[in-house]
Amino acid sequence: MNENAPSLTTGADADILACRILSGIKTMREHLGCSLHEAFLAFHARYEALRLEQPDAFDVSPHEYWSGFES
Repeated sequence: MNENAPSLTTGADADILACRILSGIKTMREHLGCSLHEAFLAFHARYEALRLEQPDAFDVSPHEYWSGFES
């Protein structure tokens, strides 16, 4: 692994904090080499962790965050 490359968490975290759900799921899928469903579950788990770790980093409520996203 290239130590200068951004980690999965860094890339996915940026997408999560910017409310880029599809981009974040794509990042998870590419880096984990998993199915779309598994990538969504990983994205959602990381989203939940960030909500607990950095609640002030989110500009919208959980309801607003997921509004319009159908999985």
